[in-house]
Amino acid sequence: MKKLTECPTGCTTTVARLHATGPLKQRLISLGIMKGATLSLLAYAIGKSTVEIKVGKMQLALRREEADLIEVVS
Repeated sequence: MKKLTECPTGCTTTVARLHATGPLKQRLISLGIMKGATLSLLAYAIGKSTVEIKVGKMQLALRREEADLIEVVS
């Protein structure tokens, strides 16, 4: 298993596990980021400080620290 931030741009993957806790975990789940969800990694910001992803029909930007807590299937 690997972190979402280890995927290349253009990668489509499935969430295996969330390592977040508390309010952050609830926020990610409310955005559709949960075990079994399909994510597409659209782009990295300069320096990879943020990650742009697509979940369903929604596009989101996550901080690198938040994206590191998402474990995906290789």
